[in-house]
Amino acid sequence: LLFTGLSPSAHAASTDEDPSDGWWEFMIGPKHPIDTDVYFVLCVNSLGSCKGSSGPASPHPEDGLPWRLRFPDLSLEDVAASTRLVVRSLGIEQLCAVTGTSMGGMTALAYLQQDPAGARHLLNISSAARSEPFSIAIRSLQREMIITDPLWQNGQYTEREWPENGMRLARKLGMMSYRSAVEWQDRFGRDLQYRYPRQRFGMNFEVESYLEAAAGKFVRAFDPCSYVYLSQAMDRFDASAGHESLAAALEGVALRSALVMGVDTDLLFPPRQQGEIARSLASFGVDTRLEMLPSPQGHDAFLVDWENFGSVVGAYFRGIAHAENLPAPGAPGDTKSS
Repeated sequence: LLFTGLSPSAHAASTDEDPSDGWWEFMIGPKHPIDTDVYFVLCVNSLGSCKGSSGPASPHPEDGLPWRLRFPDLSLEDVAASTRLVVRSLGIEQLCAVTGTSMGGMTALAYLQQDPAGARHLLNISSAARSEPFSIAIRSLQREMIITDPLWQNGQYTEREWPENGMRLARKLGMMSYRSAVEWQDRFGRDLQYRYPRQRFGMNFEVESYLEAAAGKFVRAFDPCSYVYLSQAMDRFDASAGHESLAAALEGVALRSALVMGVDTDLLFPPRQQGEIARSLASFGVDTRLEMLPSPQGHDAFLVDWENFGSVVGAYFRGIAHAENLPAPGAPGDTKSS
């Protein structure tokens, strides 16, 4: 089971039904690190997203108009609970592994807290048990940029009057936090840009035009209400809430193994947060490995640094297959275990 970050859809990898590249194309497929000749991979849209699951962009049953701000308050625990319903509806009693990246890593922890025996293995990537003040501040500013756009109209925007400027600025700030200063320096330096008209206070540098192009692709690709709902759910999540420690909050989780990964340049979920997850799981006997990778690409490294992430993830899933004596492709298997 794969949980996504805030904005990706359930289309994690190409299939015969949809041959377009997925957001984790290099990771999932035949002979890929997560080998679909061995594993059946289930990726579900997050509740609240605009990519297929019910959310603020969905039509309200009473009037057919989008729910927008009428949609109930949303938590990552809700996302986990709705996904558990999907898993159960497929007749799966226990997953071989649950995997989550970024926000998805948080949701994976919530999933295991709700169903401690729900999976035998965990892969948690570039995530945390809770958001720290820096990442809360970034997302708070993103939400403010969106809801102060004049076309936000208290969530009652339309396709014709869309809060494009707010979404554009929010995406730019997001992109700045997803990558690292090291990458910006190596990739752009102080190169001047020639894609857009050069103005006195406009875009003059290549890094500015990159952010503008990235924002332009996102503005209409994701619903603003869905964005602020899921963004706030990330900030409110705390896996250790009500417990003395994260270890105490996770102690009942019946995992056989866990791989916790991160990168040294991640600003949003710094390495100490992956360390906390790994130490907490190891403290009550889970065979846990912490892998901190050197990468200039910051929080987004798991999406683009295929060489670093692919080799480690591939080795982990090959180890699981060996330990569990998983059947070869096409061989009969237990239909009650994914």
